[in-house]
Amino acid sequence: MANEESGTFKEKLGNFAGKFAGSRFVRAIMDAGYSVIPFSIIGAIFLILTVLPQAFPIPGFAALYANSLGRFSNLFQVIYNASMGILALIFAGEFTYSYTKIYAHEEKLDLVPINALFMFLMGFFITVPQMIWKSGSIQLQQSLKPDNIIGGGIAVSGSGITRIAAVGIFTGLVVGWITVQVYRFTIKHNWRIKMPASVPAGVANSFSSLIPGLCVAVVIAVINLSLVLAGTDLFKVLYIPFSFISKITNTWWGFLIIIFLIHFLWWFGIHGATIMSSFYTPIILANMAANVKGANNFFAGDPLNAFVIIGGSGATLGVAIWLATRAKSAQLREIGKVEVVPAIFNINEPLLFGLPIVYNIDLFIPFIGAPLVSGLVSYFAVTLKLVPKIILQQPWPTPVGLSGFIGTASWKGAVLSVVCAIVAFLVWYPFIKRYDRRLLKQEQENAAA
Repeated sequence: MANEESGTFKEKLGNFAGKFAGSRFVRAIMDAGYSVIPFSIIGAIFLILTVLPQAFPIPGFAALYANSLGRFSNLFQVIYNASMGILALIFAGEFTYSYTKIYAHEEKLDLVPINALFMFLMGFFITVPQMIWKSGSIQLQQSLKPDNIIGGGIAVSGSGITRIAAVGIFTGLVVGWITVQVYRFTIKHNWRIKMPASVPAGVANSFSSLIPGLCVAVVIAVINLSLVLAGTDLFKVLYIPFSFISKITNTWWGFLIIIFLIHFLWWFGIHGATIMSSFYTPIILANMAANVKGANNFFAGDPLNAFVIIGGSGATLGVAIWLATRAKSAQLREIGKVEVVPAIFNINEPLLFGLPIVYNIDLFIPFIGAPLVSGLVSYFAVTLKLVPKIILQQPWPTPVGLSGFIGTASWKGAVLSVVCAIVAFLVWYPFIKRYDRRLLKQEQENAAA
């Protein structure tokens, strides 16, 4: 009976997670996350050029830098702002484009993704200016305070227009979702101007998006106006839950919950990282941008691949090396040889499904426990300022050490990355050694039989 109930739970969890991961919204979010990577790398390159003296505190280097590359530091900052300072446009814009493309393909609708993208930009910029209801009319806010510069309703900072940067990602996602749903509704109900077949496609597309675009503008404007009349606006309303969730993820227990859920799902064979990252990607991007401006958020950039799940989910880099060099079981030794190179680049499917770790109760504790321990070590190392905060996002396959260095722009980050990998292996060691002995015994018994 217990097995039947367990099987039912696994089946229900698998079905739910599978449907969620395969939902149109989540697939579009994942595409948006991938689209940010090249721009974050570009921004990282030029940000590193501005913080080289901090990254390499060598006597005399600061003076050498000031008289050479330091002369162009303002230009480097401008290029950084041109990539990381428009993250809301990039992330939410790609989300809207991908979301529209998915609907067009799966519902066989005549939706044009590039038109949806432009509608989103229009709708998003309706929410950017800060407005107030005063003296019986809508007025654009003005402020010349040093910490709150607003001209014509547009808030600016050293990074450019505030609301189109990472803090606007959550608002952008909501506007993108509304844009796609309004566009989809108008096309399904044939609310568009149809041109004769002889009219060139470019001209026809421009007219076909006229009515949907007008509907998007009206819907976003009405929503924002209603909130302005209530003394707030769409950005401020959406920023409240975004800020609240961001604060939770920056606590040690909130961070551990994320790590636990990723690995709990993975143990059932469900790609936990894909599911959880669809929730936290906007948060880590916003926190990373805030760190560059002086904040001290731990959950920023990519702390998981830099410090926690080194070698892949479960923090299995040390396990892969041990299996390849020390395992007595022929099965585990061969798996280790196959896995050791991919593990360097944080790929460990051979271990997840080859040991296996998935559904293997013998390895459940270290699979969950190792990343939790390495997560705690990295969290307190950064929050206690033993290691600099994360200001850059490294590509997830970046090897151990280098990932920590890039993320923090400091050699201390590299050391922390290696320490976390060692700590994770220490959690794994007694479990993987016992598992190796058991499989060796089985192989010997099979050989004798």
